[in-house]
Amino acid sequence: MKYYIIAGEASGDLHGSNLIRELKKLDSAAVIRCWGGDLMQQAGGDVVKHYRDLAFMGFIEVVSNLRTIFRNLKFCKEDILSFKPDAIILIDYPGFNLRIAKWAKEQGIFTESGGKVIYYISPQVWAWKENRVKMMKECIDKMLVILPFEKEYYKNKWNWEVEYVGHPLVEVIESKKSGPDSYLPAGRHGRGGDQESESKTIALLPGSRKQEIAIKLPIMLEASKSFPGYQFVIAQAPSLDNSFYKTFTDPYPNVSSVSNKTYDLLLKSKAALVTSGTATLETALFAVPEVVCYKGSPVSYQIAKRLIKVKYISLVNLIMDKLVVHELIQNDLTPANLEKELKQLLTDKSRIDQLQKEYADLKRILSAGGNASAKAAASIVDFLH
Repeated sequence: MKYYIIAGEASGDLHGSNLIRELKKLDSAAVIRCWGGDLMQQAGGDVVKHYRDLAFMGFIEVVSNLRTIFRNLKFCKEDILSFKPDAIILIDYPGFNLRIAKWAKEQGIFTESGGKVIYYISPQVWAWKENRVKMMKECIDKMLVILPFEKEYYKNKWNWEVEYVGHPLVEVIESKKSGPDSYLPAGRHGRGGDQESESKTIALLPGSRKQEIAIKLPIMLEASKSFPGYQFVIAQAPSLDNSFYKTFTDPYPNVSSVSNKTYDLLLKSKAALVTSGTATLETALFAVPEVVCYKGSPVSYQIAKRLIKVKYISLVNLIMDKLVVHELIQNDLTPANLEKELKQLLTDKSRIDQLQKEYADLKRILSAGGNASAKAAASIVDFLH
């Protein structure tokens, strides 16, 4: 069969590459054309557009690149029509992918061939932009979700049967944990640390965008002063230079940073201070005790409070439907509160033991009885047949 896969971000490239490998195991004649990155290319996909040319974040950046975005949409539609796939598989990236799904349905491109539009990794409509669901239900033939509560959300609120396949991060992180131990610089000068120094590592995951890092990282660093015996290591965003981080870290002797080594860092960390998002889930799957941090500008925070309708900001708590990891939000995110929470994560054995039990339950729920990528591929192949 012929598959046209669209992933517009680094995470989509990762999960798309694992999906491609599993599809090829089940369908030896698979021909896969895709939008993605190096990982999807290595897995056997023919990448026609790289995600680095698609990643426009923030209102101003999107508006200033509208011409490029519309040009990409036009090219994508023409490329799909030329390729004549049996299925379009859309991976997250909703701003772009939902437009393609709607176009495919309105144009009736599969009317004669019987092909399907399949969405893998649902947009987070349960948090905001819920008005998208009606269109999604009309335009998407098969929805595969990776968060357990999404299945119930779509069924109970929208009478839409979707399939939960588990979370693909479980297999990615298990593979990393069982792989060879990776080298991680310890200390400002990049010297390798011994086992004792590694057990004294605190990971700082302040986000990927300059604006959010500039707000949260100084608070995290101020808290580091209270733990002189620990090495605080920042996981740098791949798109940002060392010089950007040095403006924050220079006054702190027990702070260093690494780039493109977030998983290596989490493997060796005693605890972590983590910006809300997928990183909270990754940290939990590495079984690292964490404090979840969120702080935006006063205006942005007030807007978000009105638009985003969820009980928690961390995926860990949302999935478990209870407060598993502590969240310090907006005015509660202070150096004093971080110091208090971090001290407990390092010294309170009962809290650490309880957290590890919750993490084990989380992993079991997200595993859903198997490999998410394999289950997704099997579901897609069965559906198309």
